[in-house]
Amino acid sequence: MTTIAVTGATGHLGRLVVDALIDRGVEPGSIVAAVRSPEKAAGLLARGVQVREADFDKPETLPAAFAGVDKLLLISTSDPGSRLAQHTAAIDAAKAAGVGFVAYTSILRAGTTPVLLAADHKATEELLAASGLRHSFLRNGWYVENYTSQIPTVKQTGGFIGSAGEGRIAAATRLDYAEAAAAVLLLENPRAVYELGGDQPFTMAELAAEVGKQLGTEIGYTDLPAEKLVEILAGAGVPEGFAAILADTDVHVRENGALDNPGTDLRDLIGRPTTSLADAVKQAR
Repeated sequence: MTTIAVTGATGHLGRLVVDALIDRGVEPGSIVAAVRSPEKAAGLLARGVQVREADFDKPETLPAAFAGVDKLLLISTSDPGSRLAQHTAAIDAAKAAGVGFVAYTSILRAGTTPVLLAADHKATEELLAASGLRHSFLRNGWYVENYTSQIPTVKQTGGFIGSAGEGRIAAATRLDYAEAAAAVLLLENPRAVYELGGDQPFTMAELAAEVGKQLGTEIGYTDLPAEKLVEILAGAGVPEGFAAILADTDVHVRENGALDNPGTDLRDLIGRPTTSLADAVKQAR
């Protein structure tokens, strides 16, 4: 029996990957939820999934977490300042444990994209390639939820803000990306790189129009200089460094299509069209 471990399995994406694996016929007992806080994984444990502590900031927890694991989904951590060290610890532990295959959730065109957010992903890909482990890079595009999570605020303010201009964003839902990750984990001979994005790229103005249509009110999009966007985000409580990363991403969306994706890797892996913008907004509401 193949044992598959999913890091961050109590998070938004990780939990959906576990669901997708089970939906595809994987026995829950052969899935390891490798999590920082096992007490938060009671629901997974009740379903028969193995729950093991795996705190990347405590490398001593990782040998037991990855023991006997054949395939590992390494979901990138959420702290740009710390995650390269965290990913390094995970890769080192996976190699020491004899893990046979590692899939890593990266970012679109990690090797060449100019966006600041990609730096840790590019470095992680390089570490994984140098490790000698069999691997796949799951280069996820933007999550639609990055925008639909703003709907309660947008209802109050009347619109989205950004610096993306008329740049197109091939976003997809977390569920789309989770199903793709599960599919790759179950392939006998997965490719080394998958560039993953939604079928129906949209502009921020088109996003605003769809949200407004479903809310039955006027929702707009205000395009701002990057410096002004950073100022507003920081004033709303976003750490200034991360606000700068978000603004930088928007600038590259506008200038070189950094989050557009003409390929069909995501659609091909999940065996269906990716979730439409209209359906994603409807689900979020």
